[in-house]
Amino acid sequence: MYRFLLTGYRLFHGDAAFFQWQGRAISPRSFSYKSEVELVFQEVVNSAWFSSSAGELDLSNWKRLHTRILGISSSKISPSSLKIIRVLQCAGYEAYFVGGCVRDLVLQRVPKDFDIITTAGLKQIKRMFRRALIVGQRFPICRVYLRGSFVEVSSFETSSQNCSRDEFSYPKMPKGCDPRDFFRWKNCMKRDFTVNSLFFDPLRSVVFDYVDALKDLRSMELRTIMPAHLSFKEDEARILRGLRLAARLNMTFSKEAEKAIYRLSSSVANLSKPRIALEMNYMLSYGAAESSILLLQKFKVLEILLPFQAAYFSEQSSNGLDLRSTMLTKLFSNMDRLVSCDQPAHESLWVAIFAFHKALFSNPRHPLVVLTFASLLYHGTWGESINFSRKDFLNTEICVPEILQTFNDLSDECVADEVSQLARQVQDSVNVLVNTEYLSHEMTRFSKVACVLSAFVSQKMAQRTQHIFVVLAKDVLSLKLDRLSPQISNNLLSEGDTGEIRFVLGKIILETLVGRSVSGSFEGREQVHVQVINVLKALDVKKCKTISFVDTKVKDSPEQGQPPDDLEKGQSKRKTISFVDKKLKDSREQRQPPDDLEKRQSKGKTISSVDVNLKDSHEQRKTPDDLERGQRRTPFSLLDEVEDSCEKRLSPSHFELSHYNAGKSNPPLSRNRKAVTTKSHRNKPLDDTNKGEEPSEKCSTPKLSSLFR
Repeated sequence: MYRFLLTGYRLFHGDAAFFQWQGRAISPRSFSYKSEVELVFQEVVNSAWFSSSAGELDLSNWKRLHTRILGISSSKISPSSLKIIRVLQCAGYEAYFVGGCVRDLVLQRVPKDFDIITTAGLKQIKRMFRRALIVGQRFPICRVYLRGSFVEVSSFETSSQNCSRDEFSYPKMPKGCDPRDFFRWKNCMKRDFTVNSLFFDPLRSVVFDYVDALKDLRSMELRTIMPAHLSFKEDEARILRGLRLAARLNMTFSKEAEKAIYRLSSSVANLSKPRIALEMNYMLSYGAAESSILLLQKFKVLEILLPFQAAYFSEQSSNGLDLRSTMLTKLFSNMDRLVSCDQPAHESLWVAIFAFHKALFSNPRHPLVVLTFASLLYHGTWGESINFSRKDFLNTEICVPEILQTFNDLSDECVADEVSQLARQVQDSVNVLVNTEYLSHEMTRFSKVACVLSAFVSQKMAQRTQHIFVVLAKDVLSLKLDRLSPQISNNLLSEGDTGEIRFVLGKIILETLVGRSVSGSFEGREQVHVQVINVLKALDVKKCKTISFVDTKVKDSPEQGQPPDDLEKGQSKRKTISFVDKKLKDSREQRQPPDDLEKRQSKGKTISSVDVNLKDSHEQRKTPDDLERGQRRTPFSLLDEVEDSCEKRLSPSHFELSHYNAGKSNPPLSRNRKAVTTKSHRNKPLDDTNKGEEPSEKCSTPKLSSLFR
């Protein structure tokens, strides 16, 4: 007989009778099966949430706390979600953070996402934001894309319309109650756990608590808002969600919730495969995989979702082995050290771990083979991998029954052949999570087989996981996967990049086998990586206003001339940045200045030398506006920008450009020369007949790019 203790006060309001249970007004008509549910009412007038006379709520249990008291830091709040709340409130709507994000902020954790609820309708939300999409049929929400991230926004109106709890009735709003408080209270009554029922207004810095959620957070207890038996029956996914919260936050279940999970664990099989895959990914990819697996095994949910792994744990437990000391648990424990709630892993990583372990459990391998297999995933080259494996071969931690208890030496060819066989077997083991027929065949090795076998991983995810091991299934002796740095890229890992998943998987297996952190031998590759980064930083000229070309391969000599004094004085007034192009390998013979420049050297003129091989093409030129937009600069567009900048910022007597090139540097222009820069003269090219003649005093300074062919 399942008993619910309903603490409250009986209320007669019209023809309906209501009872309070943890802040809910419950109708006795909802309990139609008296053989299953026996109601025990304890009348406690002082603690009643409803008054006996008017049927009103007792508002003394409702709390409003400032964020300073709770220690919520604004630095942990997503800027994009904060902007969405600001836009909604400026439009006259109520908008709050709700659910797990408020819970994590109170616990001083970084939320994995931010959920928003507002009084605006979904169509109104979509009209406010340019990139918004309404998704979902049973529980529709609006997904707003802002500043590179998606934020889920729900509506009070939608949640009230989709509420299917006819057995629960709500009292009328009491006199003197703020309608907004009553609206929020009704919404929090429809949620799963008390710790997920908090509302947070970041603009007013206020947290609203209506069901003693803060008290449960202090005691680290998971308690359902409505009776646990009814809550888990209404949505079976709440069982998985509760296990995930208990594993991630190290919380304990209330006695009522624990009994309900034991009793209704088999109902998880009613969930759809995509929903199971989503909940399992939340469990395993956010830094709590080890504790989640153990909780699933404890509450007998693992035998429904992952029957092969559940049978493995049962066999190891019957042999007297602690579940935390098994190889599968150690693999996920090392995975938890590399990922976190704000830096999760892709789903293919934990699918690959399950497949790798299943392959070893079905066919144990030599420790040198397993170590080389993991080292190839991590290092990417055969030479480094086999040297690393032979060095730490004798220190390998033997996990029974996955690894053979032998230390006989093997030749390189034999190791390479067995590594390829292991890779193909891992690819084949992915089918245990996809195909029920394949799973049924593999379960024959165990004495006890679950009645219902399920596989929830999609075929697309299986193919993506199998692709990780393709490089090892072929000739590993010639394998060469170039990786520049041993640092993990969290962005690539969360996106499911094949190379990053392969690298992290190898690191997890190696640290499980050798029992220590693995850094790898990337010294030479790291130097190349640093050089590449330095070159990219040198080429970043988006903010420059005046650019001078510098050839670092040619050293200045006294014969090339020295800069004039006025050029040294003008350097403090001019903002210059050097543009280094290391790809151009021009010889000195290709950089000879024109004849007219050689004749002007004796007259004291400074004109930047330009590569004679560059042809003046208007199609290659770009305006400074294009340069500000971050487009690629061409040599001629740079010349135009330099000339325009000099004409605007420098006086005619200081019209010089600092330029060092393969050719000889040119003497400066005479100070007595008047530089007239008119539009008509700038566009007029230098005539061939005037090459040997001296330009007159009143001639304009020609365009730099038109001086050369």
